[in-house]
Amino acid sequence: MIDPAHPPTGATTRRGPLREGERVQLTDPRGRMHTITLTAGKEFHTHRGKFLHDELIGRPDGTTIVNTAMIEYLVMRPLLTDFVLSMPRGAAVVYPKDAGQIVQMADVFPGATVIEAGVGSGALSMSLLRAVGDHGQLHSFERRQDFADVARGNVETFFAGPHPAWTVRVGDLVETLPTTDVVADRAVLDMLAPWECLDVVADHLAPGGVLICYVATATQLSRVAEAMRASGRWTEPEAWESMVRGWHLEGLAVRPQHRMIGHTGFLITSRRLADGYTPPLRKRRPAPGAYPVDGEAAEVEVVEGTEYGDRPISDRKVRRAAREAARGAEASASADEQSDETFED
Repeated sequence: MIDPAHPPTGATTRRGPLREGERVQLTDPRGRMHTITLTAGKEFHTHRGKFLHDELIGRPDGTTIVNTAMIEYLVMRPLLTDFVLSMPRGAAVVYPKDAGQIVQMADVFPGATVIEAGVGSGALSMSLLRAVGDHGQLHSFERRQDFADVARGNVETFFAGPHPAWTVRVGDLVETLPTTDVVADRAVLDMLAPWECLDVVADHLAPGGVLICYVATATQLSRVAEAMRASGRWTEPEAWESMVRGWHLEGLAVRPQHRMIGHTGFLITSRRLADGYTPPLRKRRPAPGAYPVDGEAAEVEVVEGTEYGDRPISDRKVRRAAREAARGAEASASADEQSDETFED
């Protein structure tokens, strides 16, 4: 049973009246959305009117407001999916459709210990933290300090402060993980070359534990699958991708929307075998031409600066995202303090 005096991290900011420092989502009659942080004395402007933030502070979630040009806006707290798509970012984020698949297919449960690499902008971290809860552990590894700063700011904004289950370490997973005593139930790798980390992850993953990798290209997908098979420490890998197509609903005009969320990445999963055991021999024959005749891996042409689909990200963009994320975390923490004071009263 949940102790009312100690609600789960972030729960107090998901209910009750809107508070200063909270992010809210405004939707106009045409479906266009704006995300703002409520600040006393500040105004929300468009080319068609304005209104004061003070008019929203203290109102219930799910209200509406009319600006000076008589344009009506629906006012809602953003869902996690909304927050992820509007938050400051340095690296590309894991889309909500893939984050949901990762949490479900990796069987991330409350109280679980999870290894995550890399952190990026913190989108997947938030979904994993919600899944493991306050009594679980999420050990995140990120090679870049600036990305870790952006992720930390975004996570603290969403949860209105640091999450007790989250530990972030800056460094290469292969070098940093062996310095810890982490024994995980699940591992999630969102990185360019997950095949380089299979052995170290296996050393820190409990027998039967699930490994799931998120990769962008078919070349990466093939290479990590073959590395899992060659290792002898993993079950036969399974891979898939998901696509989301919305539907237009207007009376009898029910049809697929013209735009959809297509390919964002591939997911490949496997489970850790117990020490001393090897996977059963595969009885299904590979297709002709599936492997080079000499047994060596085929050479992959790599364009300089874009290895395995990696896109260069400007330092200026990352610094700006880090500043925005830090400001959001500070405002969200202030809103959470107001919520605690209200609760105590």
